[in-house]
Amino acid sequence: MGTNRASVAALFALAIALAPVRAQEAGRPTHSGVETPHACLNQRERRALVENGTVLRLAAAIHAVRSHVPGTLVRARLCRRHDGLVYLLTVLAHDGKVERLVVDAAKGTLVGER
Repeated sequence: MGTNRASVAALFALAIALAPVRAQEAGRPTHSGVETPHACLNQRERRALVENGTVLRLAAAIHAVRSHVPGTLVRARLCRRHDGLVYLLTVLAHDGKVERLVVDAAKGTLVGER
C-alpha cells in the first residue's frame, strides 16, 4: 500500500509540473485587459520582500501551518490580495487529499482554505 501512495503522489506531482500556468492564476492581464484579483509575484519580487522583512520566508510560513495539514508541499505562490500579501500553498495531505491553504505572508497565520 505504501508503494501505491508513493505512486499516486509522484503522478500528482508530475501532473502539476506539466500543467500550463494560466494567465488568471499568474495574475497577469487576461485577453480582456483586466487583471485578476490574485496577482502573484515573480521570483525577484518575492526575494526583495523577504530580504526587506515585509514577508516571512516560505519555510517559516510552511512551518506555521504544518500542524493544520501535514503532507507534502506541491506548490507555493506569494500573491497580492485585497487584504495584503498571502502565500497560496497546495499540499498533498497524508490521506491523499489535496488541500489549498491561504497563509498571511507577514504573520504566518492560516487565514483560509480554498
